[in-house]
Amino acid sequence: MDQTLTLEELRSPDPAVEALLARHHADMRAQSPEESCHVMTSDALRASGARVFALRAGGAPCAVGALKPLDRAGWPGGVDWPDGGTMMELKSMHVARARRGEGLGRVLLDGLTDQARASGAVGLCLETGSEPEFAAARALYHRAGFTDCPPFGDYVTDPLSVFMLRRL
Repeated sequence: MDQTLTLEELRSPDPAVEALLARHHADMRAQSPEESCHVMTSDALRASGARVFALRAGGAPCAVGALKPLDRAGWPGGVDWPDGGTMMELKSMHVARARRGEGLGRVLLDGLTDQARASGAVGLCLETGSEPEFAAARALYHRAGFTDCPPFGDYVTDPLSVFMLRRL
């Protein structure tokens, strides 16, 4: 069976990808209280201007993620950024349960980082949970060069959130 990995930007909804996004949404809602849960539905992602991507193995989606543009006013405070360029927020990173432990999260993250860089982004930000259930995600982001930062965009300080950034 062909397991070639490809990252594809979705121009229209794909039922299999929508199912992964729905699974991600349900998982996040189950793990975090309402006031600390910042997951977005597929429709909300698209309405925000986010670009949605699917990582496919042999043509079948195995992971999803999105890049959401951030207005300059929403960039992390206290961080010196170059003039020009944009900042993007990494959203809805999710690897299908059956495919976890294969390194697909890093493949997806690297692909999204490349997409952000190609779009002229000078940095990537993200919000993830501080609870033990999010330890693997935090470790992945740290290994990829993300560092902790203050809240950005519409986020506020929350003991259940960790904010990270990476310069590109």
